[in-house]
Amino acid sequence: MSQHAVWATFRTMTADPSVKSQKLKPGTVKRIISYGTPYKSQINIFLFTVVVEAILVVATPLLLRELIDKGVIPKDAALVTKLALLVGLFAILDAGFNIFGRYFSARIGEGLIYDLRSQVFAHIQKQSIAFFTRTQTGALISRINSDVMGAQQAFTGTLSGVVSNVVSLVLVITTMMILSWQITIVSLVLLPVFLLPTKWVGKRIQALTRDSFNLNATMSSTMTERFNVSGALLVNLYGKPAKEESFFRTRARKVADIGVQTAMLNRVFFVGITSVATVATAFAYGIGGHLAIKGSISVGTLLAITALLIRLYGPLTALSNVRIDVMTALVSFERVFEVLDLHPMITDSENAKVLSKKGLSVAFTDVAFAYPRAEEISLASLESAAKPETVDSGEVLRGISFTAPAGTLTAIVGPSGAGKTTMSALLPRLYDVTKGAISIDGEDIRNFTVQSLRDSIGVVMQDAHLFHETISENLRYAKEDATEQEMIAACQAAQIWDLISTLPNGFDTMVGERGHRLSGGEKQRLAIARLLLKAPAIVILDEATAHLDSENEAMVQAALKEALKGRTSIVIAHRLSTVMDADQILVLEKGLIVESGKHEELIAKGGLYSELFARQDLTTNEKSSVAN
Repeated sequence: MSQHAVWATFRTMTADPSVKSQKLKPGTVKRIISYGTPYKSQINIFLFTVVVEAILVVATPLLLRELIDKGVIPKDAALVTKLALLVGLFAILDAGFNIFGRYFSARIGEGLIYDLRSQVFAHIQKQSIAFFTRTQTGALISRINSDVMGAQQAFTGTLSGVVSNVVSLVLVITTMMILSWQITIVSLVLLPVFLLPTKWVGKRIQALTRDSFNLNATMSSTMTERFNVSGALLVNLYGKPAKEESFFRTRARKVADIGVQTAMLNRVFFVGITSVATVATAFAYGIGGHLAIKGSISVGTLLAITALLIRLYGPLTALSNVRIDVMTALVSFERVFEVLDLHPMITDSENAKVLSKKGLSVAFTDVAFAYPRAEEISLASLESAAKPETVDSGEVLRGISFTAPAGTLTAIVGPSGAGKTTMSALLPRLYDVTKGAISIDGEDIRNFTVQSLRDSIGVVMQDAHLFHETISENLRYAKEDATEQEMIAACQAAQIWDLISTLPNGFDTMVGERGHRLSGGEKQRLAIARLLLKAPAIVILDEATAHLDSENEAMVQAALKEALKGRTSIVIAHRLSTVMDADQILVLEKGLIVESGKHEELIAKGGLYSELFARQDLTTNEKSSVAN
């Protein structure tokens, strides 16, 4: 048996047999075939090369038979030369078709990977924020990588394997039966002796492989958490290096032990099936030798049969498990389709308009909101949190109504958990309202395209996110064609240019993962510069200064004044002193607006706002006293 055939047998026998019990959704196969339609001509050429290779597998032993019987034994030197050259030519043809087929296999496989990955990535990008709050990132990446790779095997590895093995098996058995039915029958009778040990080894390797995958996943998770800036900081500040090392070493040792067991089983597997094939060949020589002595078959026929026998067991073993191979590829496709079929919660209406006005007013009318259930936004196979949650969140917001005139500043304040951030997420349609409506200039925001709506809104969060790229790339995320002068102007207005101008690489400075090379205040000011480049009509600030020291807060506040100038602004504030000059202040408690008005009016009322302000004012004074 050839090394390639041995490896193909090993791969088939170690495939996960559990896929056989899975049921595919109706129409899955038809849908899979549609992905191959653009590659129809390439698939046909590829399958043609596979069939030719299978024919050449049988042709070579038959030439060997002629060479022995009609060339060597009759001592016809000229025929021996011709047939030897022909055998060499067939070998070259086989290699040529193999390379030719591999080219088309790669074109088809990589094309399918490109198509599927692009579709999955684009589709995931359309999902709502709710989807990402529940979904495990690793599971998503697995769909884009592992499952897509498994799916493309349906058109390359699995398809070519089935066609090649069927054609080879039919041609080999037919030819062997014609040459000597006795040897063929004995060879087939020995097949169980070949398959049973292979099955046993396959099951052992399957179990070890699963354990290895699980342990590697645990180690990968550990490394992912420890090797980012936040994780490394936590480990340095709170962790115990010896304990971390011991935890990792224990799992790494188990993986190493499994590796040794797997290596030994692999060797036993290869030696075992090669030995069985050798024993079968010995039987063939023994029976065939006696038949040749009696004159029932020629010596050339005996050699041809033994050569064909080497090519018999590989295809037989592979086809005995073809259902596993096919189902593995189909299940991978179905897992990809599962993501593609997840309908995004936030979509454009049928006749959505483009929002292009400046100086926009905002109105909430009797808005109520409850967070969607797990089954509405994600897939159980992509998250671990979906299964245990059985209780709905309930209404987080109830009967919210207010108007923010164009160019005014509306502040939203209240205790933690009141629903402030949820309100800010509804305006750019990160979620859709459950009841009521949000309108811009009197038009329901659901009547605008999502892209144009979000293009008109700029947001600065409490923890500004920066990509692990340069400062200029982070700024240009808001405006792709921004010039250096525009970036400088935005950074000057955001009170961050003095810092950037002193950096050795200026705008080309890498900010580090999540912007960890910058302080909290510097990140916030860079985020404000990004917002200024976007130049939105509506600005949302979600506690943008909550965790800053007094010096950074003063600089960020100065930057915010520039950012809010002439824009409709909604500011969520923890520090009430920062919104005293707001045109209106909404006081939120348990999802309800319990008070509204200007600072002086709310203080005079003596309600919740007055209580919160007095509490913060007292805390501030106490801190000042301690500092003095």
